This record gives sequence, C-alpha cells and structure tokens, in this order.
Amino acid sequence: MMVRDGGVTVLFKGGRLASWHRLSPARRQAYEQEHVDLMLAIAKKHGMRRMEGFRLMAPQGAYERFWLIEFPELVGAEAWIEAEMAPSYGRYGYYEYYLARGGLPEYCADWAKGVLPATPLPGDAHQVPRLDVDRGSVVAVLFERGEAGQVAGEKSVTDAYVEAMRTFCAEHGLMRLECFKLIAPRADWHQVWLAEFATFDSAEEWIQAERGPAHGCLSERSFVLTRKWAPEYFASWVP
Repeated sequence: MMVRDGGVTVLFKGGRLASWHRLSPARRQAYEQEHVDLMLAIAKKHGMRRMEGFRLMAPQGAYERFWLIEFPELVGAEAWIEAEMAPSYGRYGYYEYYLARGGLPEYCADWAKGVLPATPLPGDAHQVPRLDVDRGSVVAVLFERGEAGQVAGEKSVTDAYVEAMRTFCAEHGLMRLECFKLIAPRADWHQVWLAEFATFDSAEEWIQAERGPAHGCLSERSFVLTRKWAPEYFASWVP
C-alpha cells in the first residue's frame, strides 16, 4: 500500500434525522448558517486539505451522503468531528465517523486515467448557494474486508483478477480510483474504494466485475452508487 503523505482522512457516513424536518424553515436556516461558519473556521484553523461529498442514489435510512475530509494531522480530524456534532445543528444529524489513510496498492496504481480536482466556486463560502449533485459522473463506493486470517486492510489478488480489471477499467474509461484503509478496522470492512465512471452503466458493470469469480478472495463486500455532491462549492471550503 502506498500511503500519501501522512494525512488523516475522516470517512463520514451522514445525513439528517427526521426531527430536522420538523423545525421551522427560519430555524433550519439559522442553524445551518451557524454550522457553516463553525466548520469553515475549523477548516481554516487546522489546514483542511480536502472536502468531497457523495450523495447516495438510494439513501439507507438517515444515511444520505458519504464524505471524505482530509487534514494534515489527527488533531484537525478530531476537531472537525467534535464541531460537526456540536449543538444546535448537531442535534439533528446522523453520524458515522471513521479515520483512515489513503493510498493505492501498486497493482492498480495506473488503472485510472485521472481527473482534475473540482474548481472552487468563486465568492464567499459562508454564503451557501443552492446545492445539487454533479450529473457528469457516477462514483461507485466499495466497502470491503479480506478473508479470515488475512492482515486487516490487506488482501491477496490473483494475476487473473489484475488483468481482468485492468482491461475492464481501460475499456470503460475509469476516471478515478482511490482507496482508504481504516486506522481501526471494523468487523465487516477494513478499507473503502471509490471508482468514478462517466456513466451509470460502467459503474454498475464495475460492481459486477468486482463480484466476479476472478476476485473470489473477498469475504465481505458492500457497494453504494453515488454522485458527487456540489463539488465546486465544497472545494471552496479548502483554505
């Protein structure tokens, strides 16, 4: 595994509880603005490197979005989590947090053609525009662990799997491939992969390819299909 440069990434499964929607529009707006101001201050103070959100195509209960938030040090990640759950806004959120480090195994480091990061939206990030998904691509998210007995966060791969997936990614124009390994592995998943394609069909076929017989070494896998959530706006949060 090739780890980046020592940064810590917060993996966040989030959403809003039903109680949020029972608040008056004026109160929701006030809480949202207070929250945005607080989180932007945390981002600036701790030198946040990256913030990227993905909206699930099919929400799972209160879990609606998956986020990647990267800081150079653990203290920034801790401060972010604490601030995000702070009242008043924090009372109405659904939170699952995990700490991870990013990097791709060498065998798949050249599978994606690469995409440029989102261009930050001009203007003041404290003024929140109307937010929507980017419909120009689909991001498949894979949560996985290896077989029992393997080192947490690692897996064995066959030559057949590597060749099959390299060919698939070239044919379908894989735009982006990322992997994040949990610092504290869970019972059901040890790492998460993001695979971005231009079309829904390619993302769907990637999931089927990952489940194929050439990659039978995995014992636990779950997938969600997402679209990038207001990427230009949240790129503007990075100081």
